Amino acid sequence: MPIIVIQELTPSQVQDLEQLYKQGWWSHQRTSKDIQKMLNHSDIIIGLVDSDTQKLIGFTRVLTDYTYRALIWDVLVESSYQNQGLGKKLIDEILTHPALKDVEAFLLMCLPEMVPFYEKLGFHLSDSVKLMSLENTTHYGEF
Repeated sequence: MPIIVIQELTPSQVQDLEQLYKQGWWSHQRTSKDIQKMLNHSDIIIGLVDSDTQKLIGFTRVLTDYTYRALIWDVLVESSYQNQGLGKKLIDEILTHPALKDVEAFLLMCLPEMVPFYEKLGFHLSDSVKLMSLENTTHYGEF
């Protein structure tokens, strides 16, 4: 199955992305409206498309200043396509993206069980920087 790398999504691929988000416990509540807003405000998006079906089967996005930091978000691969190297392909596409060639550091957040995957790609856990979070309860309501 040949894979095509894209940087813009068609309307049907945006629907595919919504289905990818529905697979995740952390993203299943995302709405079409919010997904479109997110796409409009992401600096770089990378999609993987099955060339036979034109279906979006992988996705990631980057927020960046193009100099110091690039923050990688939402590395997603459709469950039936996992364990075929597509997650690595998404990361490789970011790390070799011409617009990001001068970026000093790439950052991402992941679940503990994904640490070995990202370590194989050259990422490491930081001892000096700690992730802090403040949830915006007005967006989804009180938890």
